[in-house]
Amino acid sequence: MNIARLATRIAAGATATVLATAALGAPAQAHGKTKPLGTKSLAAVLTADKSGFDRNSKDFDVLTAAVLAVLDAKPASPVKVLTDGTVALTAFVPNDGAFRQLAKEVSKSRKLPSEKAAFTTVAGLGINTVEAVLLYHVVPGATIDRKAALKADRAKLTTAAGATVTVDVYRSWWRSKKVALIDADRNDRNPRVAAFDINKGNKQIAHAIDRVLRPVDLP
Repeated sequence: MNIARLATRIAAGATATVLATAALGAPAQAHGKTKPLGTKSLAAVLTADKSGFDRNSKDFDVLTAAVLAVLDAKPASPVKVLTDGTVALTAFVPNDGAFRQLAKEVSKSRKLPSEKAAFTTVAGLGINTVEAVLLYHVVPGATIDRKAALKADRAKLTTAAGATVTVDVYRSWWRSKKVALIDADRNDRNPRVAAFDINKGNKQIAHAIDRVLRPVDLP
């Protein structure tokens, strides 16, 4: 699918207006304990990495650039919730490898682009589409850590875009539990959690995923 058609379909299906409530978790507590959670925001975690675009596919340079681009263009965007550590949420954050894969597919390239080129492709979707995609990765109202996620098989999480993703807990070939997310796209591999509990101990927690969640079904 080309970039223009992708942007049109995502923008048409986006409801990125009001933060929805989450299906899991208690925002005031972590791991069932009464100790208050910290208020370090996910934006603070993301922007702490000053390396910029590099060759590390497991960090979040493209995501960080996308968040900053949205907030620069639309300061009042709901994406701004990522900067307020007092608001509980869980984000599934695509790593750079995930964005490079998305850019490869939407541009119909034969090889993976660099991180900088991937961001250019993503930005080319238009700021409203980027905003909608980012909000589809945020579950507001709940701090869902690894322990809770592994117990949440088939749970439907309401995202900040107003749509849902479904938690899929499965066992790998060596029998350890893994988590994938079922998004609106039935024609692409579901994103899998590659790393848990980023910013652990705070109200805003994140889990790295290896594909970008897609809010529309794409051929």
